[in-house]
Amino acid sequence: MKFNKNINCDHCQLKCDIYQALQDSTDDFSCIKPLHVHYERHEYICKQGSPVSHAIYLVDGSAKLFIEGLNNRNITLYIMKPKTYIGLLSFFETPYYSYSVKALENSQICMIDLDCIKKLYINNHNFLLKLNKAFGKSVSSILSKIITLNQKNIRGRIADSLLYLSDLYKSDSFEMLLSRKELGELSAISEENAVRILSEFRKEGIIDVKGKRISILDRNLITKISEVG
Repeated sequence: MKFNKNINCDHCQLKCDIYQALQDSTDDFSCIKPLHVHYERHEYICKQGSPVSHAIYLVDGSAKLFIEGLNNRNITLYIMKPKTYIGLLSFFETPYYSYSVKALENSQICMIDLDCIKKLYINNHNFLLKLNKAFGKSVSSILSKIITLNQKNIRGRIADSLLYLSDLYKSDSFEMLLSRKELGELSAISEENAVRILSEFRKEGIIDVKGKRISILDRNLITKISEVG
């Protein structure tokens, strides 16, 4: 983790929702003192059970949000890419994170004091709507994950995860940042089963696997496997 205090909102190229809300506001928001932080791959951005003190915005890179279960059995709920809030589910309700977030690659985040965000949320209607929309998207992803884990077998879960990653990277051929263990955690199955199902899909001509690159060769079939799971 490396801190950079020399970047402010005016110099940031992202110009996120927070910046736009500040530009529209006539109130004093001198409390907004963004802190840019660089995280190496696999570093914790926030840890389950730790206190929530800042609003966190993913500026560059990618991260996974997951629940740390018993006996090191984790469940990854979804993957985050810019532009997105990290820890949005904990902004207003709980003083502690009920999940963890780790960087999947070298990533940059922006941290802003949570009290300032709450003030901005109350005073700026457009910002309120955008934050609520982002919150709703997070909840929708979790609900979809619950349905997958509750109703689908392991082939259906892996198919669902591969389609999810394909949509995330906007391509049927993508370099997967997740390890096989992490793919298993995204699908709530063991690493061994994840490897076995990938091998089955490859032999059946549904996907092609070359190192970390996965290509979906038969999207209709893998979609069907995901649906009937």
